[in-house]
Amino acid sequence: MITKYIFIFGLVLTISCTNNNHTPLGILKSEKMQAILWDVIKADAFTTEYIKKDTTKNDVEENLKLQTQIFAIHKVSKAVFYNSYAYYKSNTPLFIKMLDSMVTHAERNKNFKISPSQAL
Repeated sequence: MITKYIFIFGLVLTISCTNNNHTPLGILKSEKMQAILWDVIKADAFTTEYIKKDTTKNDVEENLKLQTQIFAIHKVSKAVFYNSYAYYKSNTPLFIKMLDSMVTHAERNKNFKISPSQAL
């Protein structure tokens, strides 16, 4: 009788530990990855729109500086970010879910307007 309960407990434990929300060791959780990726995308857009037009600056070098600042702000290394990026990109459903969440968040913030009285 006890072995039956141990078997059921082990089965439940195994199933609960193999859920789809598990992120491998060394890979950023989806929420943190979204925040960092959003900042990297904004830095790329800034580089393309402004820095690339400035002939006195090297746009690739300036973009690398911005990325270094972003990684420092989020307390993550460049290697961990790019390993995580490769992981999510190779797992299409996770990558699409993450991108959809980023777009939804951006749209929500774009549509959210604060009146001058609320800003105080």
